[in-house]
Amino acid sequence: MHQRSSPAPPSGAHGTALTQGLKGRQITMISIGGVIGAGLFVGSSTAVAAAGPAVLISFLLAAALVVLVMQMLGEMAVAHPDTGSFSTYADRALGRWAGFSIGWLYWWFYILVIPIEAIAAGEVLGGLFALPSWIPALALIAVLAGSNLLAVRNYGEFEYWFALLKVIAIVAFLVLGVLAVLGLLPGSDAHGVSHLWSEGGFAPKGGMAVLAGLLTAMFSFQGSEIVTIAAAESEEPRKNIKKAVRAVVWRLGLFYIGSIFFVVALVPWNSDALADGSYQAVLDRMDIPGAGRIMDVVLVVAVSSCLNSAIYTASRMAFSLARRGDAPAAFAVTSASGVPRTAVLASTVIGVAAVIANYLLPKVFTYLIASSGAIALMMYLVFALTQYATRRGQPRPSDVRIWGFPYLTLATIAFIAGVLVLMAVLPGHRLELWLSLGLAAVLVGVGVVRQRRSGTRPPAGLPAPAGTPAPAETVRR
Repeated sequence: MHQRSSPAPPSGAHGTALTQGLKGRQITMISIGGVIGAGLFVGSSTAVAAAGPAVLISFLLAAALVVLVMQMLGEMAVAHPDTGSFSTYADRALGRWAGFSIGWLYWWFYILVIPIEAIAAGEVLGGLFALPSWIPALALIAVLAGSNLLAVRNYGEFEYWFALLKVIAIVAFLVLGVLAVLGLLPGSDAHGVSHLWSEGGFAPKGGMAVLAGLLTAMFSFQGSEIVTIAAAESEEPRKNIKKAVRAVVWRLGLFYIGSIFFVVALVPWNSDALADGSYQAVLDRMDIPGAGRIMDVVLVVAVSSCLNSAIYTASRMAFSLARRGDAPAAFAVTSASGVPRTAVLASTVIGVAAVIANYLLPKVFTYLIASSGAIALMMYLVFALTQYATRRGQPRPSDVRIWGFPYLTLATIAFIAGVLVLMAVLPGHRLELWLSLGLAAVLVGVGVVRQRRSGTRPPAGLPAPAGTPAPAETVRR
């Protein structure tokens, strides 16, 4: 079943192979940029308001979960790089129904990321240039979709610069935060760390609020797994995945935990200023000139990066599903430059339709967005279940592997199940949970029917790592 990327067909021809057009530096930045989105710069203020300074615990728990699931995914991806990533691994380890359902759920998740990010960028750019927000929103989609249609290196180059600018912004914020805490920033109203306990204590809303903040924090980390999809289109996928997985700990620690620490240390958790975004609230208290305009630029870069990755990721998952016979065959056809253009166009068109729905049918759009609310958790659950099924009775991997198998894997499964139960308990997340579960149930049902009708073999785990003799490959059509 496994099929590595191969060179594109000759010029003017069409094929079913992706290219290896991404460079090592681009993969590195994709892995870094994957965990830096608008959720950090703006959305984190929601978590702060929900839990107070104890939101640091929320982010630590969320980061620990992401580190574990990325280690599991890395274990499988290093051995078998594949553009379908965890969907392909689930197909092999759990059954066709699992790969089918999680693949389409993941595609749906990123289809809805397209309008979310485009609308956010449209509001900022529309305000800057006095335009209706839908104009820059659709224009941005057109530019980034056009780039994705040309060659994978264009996606990589856009993402390289987007990620670099985000990293520069975060590093600058962290440096300013250190200076402010030490009282070395002239004219700043923010100094010291007294806000960690001065406004009702470290956990002013109690332990349940920490769990509520955990949900927001977890969704802020979404995107780490993209590197395992993109690396399949690079010349050294195993090396690039290994580097990205091993670096996830310091990335999460530095960018998220460091940033949130300075937010709750320098701004009262109940400050009205947080409504404009956590970063901007801190910069305003530091008396940084033009803080609002600076954050507008950073936000546009961040959402453009997420939008760029959403188009790429959705199209590659559709391509992988088509290669396994679980999506229209046209999605598996690549251009002369090795791009699945039909998959890119189909994903983009549906994303554009969702943008239009936001302006014409806002209630419908709200339900569409809610339907993806628990998909990230379902995806992490599939990571863990697939890795557990894959590792049972097999030799321990030599490169990247989950620690303490099977205990940490089982603990991760239990933790994710607990968070899903938490979503059912908290009123603000019930709609998201039930709509996501309903969509998942439909896709699992379809996947089971397809598996039974096709007579697909029972799951037998992943094949042996590359370099080991294997039977001739078969691809479902």
